[in-house]
Amino acid sequence: MTKNEFKLLTESKIVILDGACGSNLQKRGMHSGICPEEWMVNNKDIVIELHKEFLEAGTDILYAPTFTANRIKLKEYGKEDSIAYYNNELVDISKKAVELYRQNTGDMRKIYIAGDITMTGEMVAPLGKLSFEELVDVYKEQMSHLISAGVDLFVIETMMSLQECRAALLAAHELCDLPVMVSLTYQENNRTLYGTDPVTAVTVLQAMGACAVGLNCSTGPDKMHEIIRQMKQISHVPLIAKPNAGVPYLKDGQTVFPMEPCEFSQEMIKLVDEGAGIIGGCCGTTPMHIKKLAESVEGKKAPQINKTHYRALTTERKTIPISLEGRFMVVGERINPTGKKDLQESLRKGDFSLISRMATEQTNQGADFLDINVGMSGIDEKETMLKAMEEVMNVTDLPLLIDTSNPEVMEAALRVYPGRALINSISYEKEKIEKLLPLAKKYGAMFILLPLSDKGLPGNFEEKKQIIHNILDKAFALGLTKEDVIVDGLVNTVGANPNAALDAIETIRYCKNQLGVGTIIGLSNISFGLPKRQFINSTFLAFAIQAGLTMAIANPSQDLLMNTALASDLLLGKEGAAERYINNVSDIEIKEKAKESISHKDTKETQPDNKDTSPIYQGVLKGNKKDIIKLVKEELDNNIAAADIIDKMLIPAINEVGRLFEIQKYFLPQLISSAETMKLAIDYLEPMLISTKSVKNQETIVIATVAGDIHDIGKNLVALMLKNYGYRVIDLGKDVPTDKIIDTAIKESADIIALSALMTTTMVEMEKVVEKVREKGLKAKVIIGGAVITEHYAKEIKADGYSPDAGAAVELVKRLLKPLQ
Repeated sequence: MTKNEFKLLTESKIVILDGACGSNLQKRGMHSGICPEEWMVNNKDIVIELHKEFLEAGTDILYAPTFTANRIKLKEYGKEDSIAYYNNELVDISKKAVELYRQNTGDMRKIYIAGDITMTGEMVAPLGKLSFEELVDVYKEQMSHLISAGVDLFVIETMMSLQECRAALLAAHELCDLPVMVSLTYQENNRTLYGTDPVTAVTVLQAMGACAVGLNCSTGPDKMHEIIRQMKQISHVPLIAKPNAGVPYLKDGQTVFPMEPCEFSQEMIKLVDEGAGIIGGCCGTTPMHIKKLAESVEGKKAPQINKTHYRALTTERKTIPISLEGRFMVVGERINPTGKKDLQESLRKGDFSLISRMATEQTNQGADFLDINVGMSGIDEKETMLKAMEEVMNVTDLPLLIDTSNPEVMEAALRVYPGRALINSISYEKEKIEKLLPLAKKYGAMFILLPLSDKGLPGNFEEKKQIIHNILDKAFALGLTKEDVIVDGLVNTVGANPNAALDAIETIRYCKNQLGVGTIIGLSNISFGLPKRQFINSTFLAFAIQAGLTMAIANPSQDLLMNTALASDLLLGKEGAAERYINNVSDIEIKEKAKESISHKDTKETQPDNKDTSPIYQGVLKGNKKDIIKLVKEELDNNIAAADIIDKMLIPAINEVGRLFEIQKYFLPQLISSAETMKLAIDYLEPMLISTKSVKNQETIVIATVAGDIHDIGKNLVALMLKNYGYRVIDLGKDVPTDKIIDTAIKESADIIALSALMTTTMVEMEKVVEKVREKGLKAKVIIGGAVITEHYAKEIKADGYSPDAGAAVELVKRLLKPLQ
């Protein structure tokens, strides 16, 4: 199947996907705790029959049952060396089903088989040990076998991490030209477990070449409306909706999905009306669900796709739109070693603390994006760029401009950046345009168009226009669009060229009004060599904003410049400009009053003495694993007791992290990073504690992912957080039999048994554990959690508590064990 064939298919009709594989096969004999690939290969007839039923129901794209047939998942069962065998056999099962369906019905319509790919269960660096390149290789290995087996396209589904989606998408694109669909799974807060919102996911993935993007699993169709609406606003590719048959519950020891086929199909019609053009079912949906679904949308036209592309930059968890008519935006310029001896020295030493501070300061000063340039002698620029990006992304959520003249460094940075970056920059110089434009297309980046050629600076405005058009033509030929481009106005110094400002402003007007592209300038160039440069810069900026300037690379710490920009937006009547101006001026007044206050008092008296200013507190808050031991040693050298460091700095910090997680300012990556930072500190301090009981609880918690479930990201985080709070935690791992959980609880005299499940098909194991605890009269309280678990389910199986996340789990354990402490 070509990408054009996929496009024509999605334009011609509502495309019908299949329904659930796992939950249907469980009803037909597949049980938890075994390798699903092995069971399916050994029971081909059952799988073929299920596939045929989906085809009879109207399925256009059939998912080959290769969902977990990657090396990491297969290793859970010792089957990793059979990866080629299982992927080939499972695709053959789907092919056989299509063949038999056609023989039985005479239906010769086009049916496509998708190679099904999902998450590995391993976290990618810096959160986990798996490098991004290793992850790409894991996906390439499975995909290469699926290509050999003859799949028509790929579907990357049930994803929680945008970075993992990127790795799988890159793997597919580097192997072949088959269409790729990507769908993520969202929580009740309309974010993935890793904190990615729908707009960010679509922005990044469609820019990287996904042929369709959407969501599946987690919930029923009635809970997907808002996500589809958000995606529809900015998507220029078809949208996928593949929900469960409602939220499951337990009945007579069995997982039951409440949504009957007719109700399911009626809810799905609403999703189609809101923009979903590729639809099917996930957990709990039967062939009858798909049949009713296909019947309900028969004859409906495919949703219209946005023709205009979305102009925006992103991180992994945040999108910042760029509008030609919207507010003026600032790119923080300070992370650049040119002319900064202190930064040069830090980078040569491998010390990135100054870069982190610069990133934080520019964020607080109102920058919208941050430029990162580490080009200098005496360092490995690629290694330094990657480390600098990691440090910056750890302290700010602003999207990045990757600023390097080295194509190799540029690709390395774009490859691991977990969002949509801006390339700074691409000129018409032969080597740069030939190497960098393809990188913008491959990695879905926007780019700054620098109107320079091999001849050097353009001699006049007409020559500059010609270079701009030459670069745009090459970009459009690669499939990039005008929304991917920001043109550099190429500002020269007015001291040398009296028409420099007029020429730049003419370029800005032309690009906005005639070409419909964004513009940017390096602001300080205009005043080079002149005294009192800030007055020239700010006045020129006001002129440029009036002409339509989109953004400028500047120092956001300059109040005159920032307020000139805000005042310009205000005078031009831009939306929200008055509030932005007033808020910024108010902040300046507050800072000035604070400075005056400090100048009249002794510094020691005004130094706050609280946990929030402690470097250790801030280190945990920011997940500063690299420096936390050094910070702890410094406090110990200052005669601060180990117990006080834990009680007054570490515990309050992790409590604050939990609060930020609860109010959705922090997400899973920050929570993990902070928890691991705290663990390093506690592990270092623990031997110094005279009486562990005085600073540690000794209550024992046995934690496990239940039998049949091999997902453990959430469980691992809960275990880590509980250890940080001083509990004795015995982690039994994943896919743990009930009897082993009970036996360990008895042996260790557990006070708490904590259970996790991510799958609807394994959550029933939790009730078995609860029953065994009651049957044997254990003192242990049973708490449960996981993506599919609810408070209602906890009450239904008579568990002692439910926790939606790691922070809440700590509070739940404290509450349950309070009488013991």
